[in-house]
Amino acid sequence: MSENRLAVISIIVEDRAESPKINTLLSEYGEYIAGRMGVPYKNKGVSVICVVIDAPMEVLNTLTGKIGMLKGVTAKTLTSKK
Repeated sequence: MSENRLAVISIIVEDRAESPKINTLLSEYGEYIAGRMGVPYKNKGVSVICVVIDAPMEVLNTLTGKIGMLKGVTAKTLTSKK
Protein backbone atom coordinates (compact mmCIF):
# COMPACT_ATOMS: atom_id res chain seq x y z
CA MET A 1 0.00 0.00 0.00
CA SER A 2 1.13 3.57 -0.59
CA GLU A 3 2.41 6.07 1.94
CA ASN A 4 -0.09 7.59 4.38
CA ARG A 5 -1.36 11.14 3.85
CA LEU A 6 -2.89 13.43 6.44
CA ALA A 7 -6.32 14.60 5.33
CA VAL A 8 -9.63 16.07 6.43
CA ILE A 9 -12.85 14.56 5.13
CA SER A 10 -15.65 17.14 5.28
CA ILE A 11 -19.13 15.69 5.31
CA ILE A 12 -22.46 17.51 5.02
CA VAL A 13 -25.46 15.42 6.04
CA GLU A 14 -28.80 16.62 4.72
CA ASP A 15 -30.61 13.33 5.43
CA ARG A 16 -30.07 12.38 9.08
CA ALA A 17 -31.49 8.92 8.39
CA GLU A 18 -28.11 8.17 6.78
CA SER A 19 -26.19 8.90 10.02
CA PRO A 20 -26.00 5.25 11.15
CA LYS A 21 -24.47 4.30 7.79
CA ILE A 22 -21.90 7.09 8.11
CA ASN A 23 -21.00 5.96 11.62
CA THR A 24 -20.65 2.35 10.45
CA LEU A 25 -18.27 3.39 7.66
CA LEU A 26 -16.22 5.57 10.01
CA SER A 27 -15.98 2.67 12.47
CA GLU A 28 -14.78 0.33 9.70
CA TYR A 29 -11.93 2.76 8.96
CA GLY A 30 -11.37 3.69 12.61
CA GLU A 31 -7.74 2.55 12.64
CA TYR A 32 -6.89 5.51 10.38
CA ILE A 33 -8.99 8.20 12.10
CA ALA A 34 -7.17 10.64 14.39
CA GLY A 35 -10.32 12.54 15.37
CA ARG A 36 -13.72 13.76 14.34
CA MET A 37 -16.05 16.61 15.12
CA GLY A 38 -19.74 16.83 14.35
CA VAL A 39 -21.79 20.01 14.41
CA PRO A 40 -25.56 20.03 13.98
CA TYR A 41 -26.46 23.20 12.10
CA LYS A 42 -30.12 23.64 12.94
CA ASN A 43 -30.60 26.87 10.93
CA LYS A 44 -30.10 24.88 7.71
CA GLY A 45 -31.33 21.51 8.98
CA VAL A 46 -28.01 19.79 8.28
CA SER A 47 -25.11 18.29 10.20
CA VAL A 48 -21.46 18.92 9.39
CA ILE A 49 -18.80 16.32 10.24
CA CYS A 50 -15.04 16.84 9.94
CA VAL A 51 -12.85 13.75 10.12
CA VAL A 52 -9.06 13.98 10.50
CA ILE A 53 -7.54 10.88 8.95
CA ASP A 54 -4.02 9.56 8.31
CA ALA A 55 -4.29 6.90 5.62
CA PRO A 56 -3.09 5.80 2.17
CA MET A 57 -4.73 7.65 -0.73
CA GLU A 58 -6.59 4.48 -1.74
CA VAL A 59 -8.26 4.37 1.69
CA LEU A 60 -9.06 8.10 1.64
CA ASN A 61 -10.64 7.84 -1.81
CA THR A 62 -12.60 4.69 -0.95
CA LEU A 63 -14.01 6.05 2.32
CA THR A 64 -14.89 9.44 0.82
CA GLY A 65 -16.55 7.73 -2.15
CA LYS A 66 -18.61 5.38 0.00
CA ILE A 67 -19.81 8.23 2.22
CA GLY A 68 -20.54 10.49 -0.75
CA MET A 69 -22.72 7.83 -2.39
CA LEU A 70 -25.18 7.89 0.52
CA LYS A 71 -28.51 9.65 -0.13
CA GLY A 72 -28.48 13.25 1.07
CA VAL A 73 -24.77 13.20 1.98
CA THR A 74 -21.86 15.13 0.43
CA ALA A 75 -18.22 14.32 1.21
CA LYS A 76 -15.00 15.96 0.05
CA THR A 77 -11.38 15.35 1.05
CA LEU A 78 -8.59 17.87 1.53
CA THR A 79 -5.13 16.28 1.74
CA SER A 80 -1.81 17.60 2.96
CA LYS A 81 1.06 17.90 0.54
CA LYS A 82 3.32 15.86 2.83
